[in-house]
Amino acid sequence: MSETVRIEPGGDGIWIIAPEGAPTVLDAAAAIDVLVLEVVGGHLSWSLLAGQTIPAAVIDDVELAQDWLWAVYGERIAVATADAESGEPEFTDVAEPAVPDLVAAAWRLGFAYWAARWWPASTIDGIAALDDRLLDQEITALRTQCEPLIGDDESVDIPASVEVSARAADYALAAGGGADRPAGALSLARGTSGWDWRRCPPGLVDASERAVSWESTRSSGTTTVHVTAVAAPRLDAPAPTHLRPRALITTPVGTAEAELDLVGDLWTGAVTTPSDTVSTVDIYVPGVGAPGAPELGGPEVRRQIRELATARLRRATRADEAVDAPLLAEIAAAASDSDF
Repeated sequence: MSETVRIEPGGDGIWIIAPEGAPTVLDAAAAIDVLVLEVVGGHLSWSLLAGQTIPAAVIDDVELAQDWLWAVYGERIAVATADAESGEPEFTDVAEPAVPDLVAAAWRLGFAYWAARWWPASTIDGIAALDDRLLDQEITALRTQCEPLIGDDESVDIPASVEVSARAADYALAAGGGADRPAGALSLARGTSGWDWRRCPPGLVDASERAVSWESTRSSGTTTVHVTAVAAPRLDAPAPTHLRPRALITTPVGTAEAELDLVGDLWTGAVTTPSDTVSTVDIYVPGVGAPGAPELGGPEVRRQIRELATARLRRATRADEAVDAPLLAEIAAAASDSDF
């Protein structure tokens, strides 16, 4: 486990240690495949899709970080970073972790946090949901292993670069009725799409690119768009009103918003629109994510993440000692995927 990294100043006393092209918490926007771990004196990050095992580090307190820099990057990098703070120019060197097991545990902890937010559970695509209890248990165990990095704070820190809301297990269920299509209504158009995962808490909506469907109808001089979104697997506890997803329908002349109610395993709703033409249908929960912020990679990155999750579940059925070996929650999901 070794890789060339660059060491450079980030301004305001911040130093960056990173493999070429690796994401950091200083990036203007975080892709949804970025793992982040808050550590003593800074943050570590990895690109999941790039298969990165040596983390990037953003250090805001070099003195505190010296306690783990040697373990993660090797003695040369630790000494060079201390020298760099004294005024040396930026440079590159080979990171050779002195404690590879700690680096592996840090990756797994970052991945476990990531999985709690971004795991693409999908009934449609056959990706089993992870058990929250097992995931929480493994996070606790990994935090103990990573104590030299994260300190002995017993609180569970959620990665700083992503916004994480309560998981479905924390929701209180309140199912409502769906919207009925009027008899004799003229069907104008239909569509199917995915949705921006950043805009909903985990555990609400199926992660498939086929999860959202809509139909626009015309009746009595009024155009109505009916929206259906497949609920996430294992959504067995309803969301309170402020966490129910909504559908934002964009047309060439304006927008309309439909509140969605959970009926069985579907979120459904309908709203009249100012145009017969539907441009986009976006699913979101108010206050979640960053409205208007660019989605890095969009559907293509979501596709890659679903493929990665599927591959990891296949791996989970056999012994694996790699750094990125499946978590206990993945192993359990792979063993009990009879519904998929």
